[in-house]
Amino acid sequence: MTPEIIEGYGVRLRPSRLSDLADTAAACADPDIQRFLPFLPNPYTEESARWWITEGEPAVWARGGAAYTVADPATDRLLGAAGLSHPLPERRQAEIGYWVAPWARGRGVATAATRALAEAAFAAGTARLELLTQEENAASQRVALAAGFRSEGVRRSAGQGRDARHDLAVWVRLADDPPGPTARLLPDLPDGRLTDGVVTLRRVGPADADALYRLHTLPEVVANRVPPVPPTRESIARRCRLAESHWLAGRSADFAVLDAATGEVAGGCALVYDEPATGQAMLGYSLLPEARGRGLATRAVRLVAGWAFDVGLARLWAGTRPENLGSQRVLAKAGFGREGLLRGRLPGPDGTRTDSVIFGLLATDVARRRGVGAAAGGGTAGAAAG
Repeated sequence: MTPEIIEGYGVRLRPSRLSDLADTAAACADPDIQRFLPFLPNPYTEESARWWITEGEPAVWARGGAAYTVADPATDRLLGAAGLSHPLPERRQAEIGYWVAPWARGRGVATAATRALAEAAFAAGTARLELLTQEENAASQRVALAAGFRSEGVRRSAGQGRDARHDLAVWVRLADDPPGPTARLLPDLPDGRLTDGVVTLRRVGPADADALYRLHTLPEVVANRVPPVPPTRESIARRCRLAESHWLAGRSADFAVLDAATGEVAGGCALVYDEPATGQAMLGYSLLPEARGRGLATRAVRLVAGWAFDVGLARLWAGTRPENLGSQRVLAKAGFGREGLLRGRLPGPDGTRTDSVIFGLLATDVARRRGVGAAAGGGTAGAAAG
């Protein structure tokens, strides 16, 4: 059992009181909390809050869990809530959860409460804590990282919403893990973007769904998909919604390629971290027809490669169909070298198989070129703009 009161990291975790009733009701009626905690009553009233304080919270403790109000140590006003649920004593495991009131957001309350409660749970004998979030809830996943949790994948259809089931991202911290923040395989972009003044790259978001659906349903782009079939509108929309989650988990970095002059989406570029153990990732890219023939793809590949090596990757690879000479020229201009042909590597149309020409680029290749450019007075910007 964790203590009745926990203090640390600038927050106080204490039992709920009837004096918290109005704040609890106001917070739990917030649309964001309702969206990500669909088990809450809707509408959430002061009667709902009274039931939680007088009956719900004691029941959590009776089942072997824990439930706290997160309060400001100076004023004792409610800032949110945190707790432990689904205890498995035989495994010394529990699930940790939290919410933050609208008036307390942006102050690190969720991270502070999660760290304080996790440390108290470990001190009480818990060996493993799970933090489960909807994949679209990137803010909660950032809290998990800041509090020392690590990604363990996705549980398909493990969550029950108001109308349908959904996947849950799984984040875990063990008793002997460092307290955080967890080092990320794929950090955020500096200032949220990469640019050489001609092309700009930023993380894909929900607003990019229309442009990327148009891109990925072009016949020449479909021919290079795996498998070579056009995507549905919903699959592209989902990819855009989950891009931040996949980035945070270190699985992939999905970029929107923009014309720097107009800000319009010109295409897409994706880095898939397929072998973290070896520091290798795969790179893919495509442009809308109106953006082709201007060197934007080469510029985008150079920008992504430079960023990838700066954050610790060692090797990038890309594959193209043998007849896709345009893509091969892009890779060659970006510094990739041809490494060979993999026969029948990819699924083709109607049950056929397609060969793949493999190109590779090493961090040492780029470092060597940067050194030569600097020695010649050219710097790295000249190489990116070539």
